[in-house]
Amino acid sequence: METAAAPRHVVITGAAGALGRAVASRFAAEGARLALIDRDLQHLQSVFAHPEPDHGGMLLHAADVTSDTAMGPVSSAILDAFGTVDVLVHVAGGFEMGEPTHALSRESWMRMMDLNAWSFVAVTGHFIPAMVFQRSGKVVAVTARGALAGAAAMGAYSASKSALQRLVESLSHEVRGAGINVNSIAPGILDTPANRQAMPSADPTRWVSTGVAARTVAFLASDAAQAVHGQHLVLDGLS
Repeated sequence: METAAAPRHVVITGAAGALGRAVASRFAAEGARLALIDRDLQHLQSVFAHPEPDHGGMLLHAADVTSDTAMGPVSSAILDAFGTVDVLVHVAGGFEMGEPTHALSRESWMRMMDLNAWSFVAVTGHFIPAMVFQRSGKVVAVTARGALAGAAAMGAYSASKSALQRLVESLSHEVRGAGINVNSIAPGILDTPANRQAMPSADPTRWVSTGVAARTVAFLASDAAQAVHGQHLVLDGLS
């Protein structure tokens, strides 16, 4: 008689955002136990006030993902509760149009670098050791198609997402021998309420749906992606 597979333990940062919710819903449908992190606990609680059925357990934590100090107690609480983490999905990040490159402010530069690159270091630093100990794990970051090239008034954003891709690749080389896969999805424009509001004249059917992005994350976190290391799956949509 076959026994049911044990539920996976999945940590998701930026969980209260549009993509974070879609990723959480996808893993909940698979019966995973979820630890959801966002910067505002009240907002996180309101978003997940009615969790998916059969999710098998859900933890909600507020944390500044750019802060090693803030991530320490949160990661400890999650590891104490779960005992292990099988999948880490780092959705948290930020986007903003900025000044021209020659007039770029240090504040804009640091804000994008902290949100999109350093946060990956601050978050993985607390979960990778547990994955190395268990000799298995999946890490999926959310980079961007825009990491491939610069664009006007997007110097800091493009550079920060490019830096994140290099961090993903570097970590992948460092831990693949321990049975850990580290990859990213690199979407173009996501179909989110915020993007629809910011670009009301655009055709959102040409963008990438959060559901499709979440399914791609789930693929990278699955056994089917066991041989995929340090890659960035570009999601173009029709844009």
